[in-house]
Amino acid sequence: MSQSKSNSNSNSKSKCKYRVSNWSEYDASLKQRGSLTFWLSNEVIQQWVNQQRTGRKGASNTYSDVAIELMVTLSSLYGLAGRQTEGFVESIFDLMELDLPVPDHSTVSPRLKKLNIAIPVMPMAEAIHLVVDSTGVKVYGEGEWKTRIHGVGKRRTWRKLHLGVNEATGEIVTAVVTTNNVSDNQVFCDLLDGVEGEITQVSGDGAYDKYNCYEKASQLGAKPTIPPRKDAVIWQHGNCRGTPHPRDENLRRIRLTGRKTWKGESGYHRRSLSVCEAFRRKTTMFRLKVIFGGKLRRRKFDNQAVELFIQCAILNRMIQNCKPESYKVEF
Repeated sequence: MSQSKSNSNSNSKSKCKYRVSNWSEYDASLKQRGSLTFWLSNEVIQQWVNQQRTGRKGASNTYSDVAIELMVTLSSLYGLAGRQTEGFVESIFDLMELDLPVPDHSTVSPRLKKLNIAIPVMPMAEAIHLVVDSTGVKVYGEGEWKTRIHGVGKRRTWRKLHLGVNEATGEIVTAVVTTNNVSDNQVFCDLLDGVEGEITQVSGDGAYDKYNCYEKASQLGAKPTIPPRKDAVIWQHGNCRGTPHPRDENLRRIRLTGRKTWKGESGYHRRSLSVCEAFRRKTTMFRLKVIFGGKLRRRKFDNQAVELFIQCAILNRMIQNCKPESYKVEF
């Protein structure tokens, strides 16, 4: 009897389903991600090799920043090592009949940390709802099988990628890379400072339930949507003359209606659809891990940060090409 009740509950939960309305366009964009069709503009070809010298001591850079960025982009996108990327680009240039030299891996590595990567974002006329979260990306260490059998070793380490995502478009608006000992609330201000334009709402999980996060959001005129921890208490009571604190307003509403109702009213659930790694389908974190493997190839921190910024730029170009538009189906 309990089993039949469990089945009925699972059926009721599965009634809420979603379908993609623009499936043909989205399917074509997914296939285009694996296309090997390359196009280089005349401007890129002319700038591939630096024609001007710096005039300073030492040899000037032979290749432009565009050439170095292209090499790392192809390496991240297709999962190629340094020498494999050299051979891949050389073969592409041969097919395109381009007489251009290809930078080797010993040239790309020291130049990588000096690149200034601009994450492409579509211009928005309206204020955005920014959702923030972080995820770990493995640098080096034992594989998953060895970890399961013998436990985690001392050499296993990670980098943290902190993201700010536009809830409406799914684009990565701002990104910060840190070591794994930096908490999310410590990077919150840097994330918001990296956003160009107005922010109307900021949503994050309980890790951002800190005073500095609320202060920074209030300074920018954004509504902080952060769930207080379960044992939270009022910071500023009603007999104070000051303006009610946003956290206290959230806490009072949660006590009145419940946490689930508050999440629905405040739009907090949109965070899970946009960036939350626990919500596994087609979110920013999920796409990052699936497309790039959740592992970095570089060994120095500055190079690792630029590698992650390039991956963010690739994700934005993919979602700008076509984004799945889903609608709710009732059964």
